[in-house]
Order: sequence, then structure tokens, then C-alpha cells
Amino acid sequence: QVQLVESGGGLVQAGGSLRLSCAASGRTFSSVTMGWFRQAPGKDRDFVAAIRWNGDSTDYADSVKGRFTISRDNAKNTVYLQVNSLKPEDTAVYYCAADLGGSTWYYRLFQNKYRYWGQGTQVTVSS
Repeated sequence: QVQLVESGGGLVQAGGSLRLSCAASGRTFSSVTMGWFRQAPGKDRDFVAAIRWNGDSTDYADSVKGRFTISRDNAKNTVYLQVNSLKPEDTAVYYCAADLGGSTWYYRLFQNKYRYWGQGTQVTVSS
């Protein structure tokens, strides 16, 4: 059974940092694209960041560029999201996603292309 389990969320003051982790189990994800999305209260789920299987390409939403960093450790089957300089508008449930299936890197922003999802971890930023 494939599982993605996020952790590392919490309550933090504006300007603070967190490191989100997504641990995969049930199969290896070392050869697939991994992504992070987030959903704020009352809003749609949006793309945050993605990383190719070997880490040579990453992409970020404009709203998080320069503040968030996605990385992966294929040996641990884990992807990370370092979130710095947090703002109240970053408050959301953060979801890990994996495996674009037969779709290419071009589709990294399209959440309906990802085959597997975690349950989410809450990040709350106080002003």
C-alpha cells in the first residue's frame, strides 16, 4: 500500500521557519516527480513547488520563490519543503504529491496529474 505521510507543520510567528517532510512508503519514488501543494481556508488547493526525480530541476509558485526550498533524499524516499520568512498568507494545509505517471515535467503544476497524495499537514502563521 502506497502512503505519503507529511509532518513538520505547526504554529509559527510571521518571519519564522519550518521544515516540512513527506515520507513515502509502499514503493520507491526515486524516479518520479514530487510536489507540494497547499490549501488555505475557503480557497482552492494551489501549487507550491515541485522537484524532478534526480533533483536537477525545481519549480516554485511566484508567491513562495526565494522563501521556500524543495529538496529530496531518494535514499530515504523523502521529500522536504523548507519554508522560511513565513507570512500569515502562507497559512494552509500543505499536501505532498507524487508521481506524474506518464506525464512529463511540463505537467508538474497540474494537481490532477499526480497519482498519490498525503493527508496534509497544517501550517499556521500568526501575525
